[in-house]
Amino acid sequence: MSAKNQISIEIPQEVIDTVTQKLQECKTALAPFLQGLTAEERVSLFKMGDKTVATVQKTKSYVDTNPEFVPAYMDKTEFLKDEAVVSILNPLTNLASQLTSDLNDTIMLAGSEALQASMLYYGQVKEAHSKGIVTARPIYEDLSQRFAKRNRKGSTDKPE
Repeated sequence: MSAKNQISIEIPQEVIDTVTQKLQECKTALAPFLQGLTAEERVSLFKMGDKTVATVQKTKSYVDTNPEFVPAYMDKTEFLKDEAVVSILNPLTNLASQLTSDLNDTIMLAGSEALQASMLYYGQVKEAHSKGIVTARPIYEDLSQRFAKRNRKGSTDKPE
């Protein structure tokens, strides 16, 4: 029985090095302008979603064309700066999200295939150990710790 191999790639180290360098350059270039948040801050913020992006953009348009309705207690300059940041960073976020999704999918697929192959190898070692093949013993003892079944209570069942 063989599993369908859905991914068979080798990424040259030069490509990994180039991408790593370029991503680091992007991170470094944006670092002075980006703001980190704590978990508590993220929960407490009034959040802007897909629907509200359009609302903010429409409001900006009205602020530009009908400034007489801007309340005195609203900082128009800061509003315009905040809206501009959202507008210029959203395409970068979309691109980064697509890249992250593709990376995660590739890792998941390759990892799944690697784990399946590992399980096949372990099964063969386990059988060899059960048949008394001496050279299989140290491999079985090492790998059996990783492939030990967990019961519902979370404790590990000893492998055979």
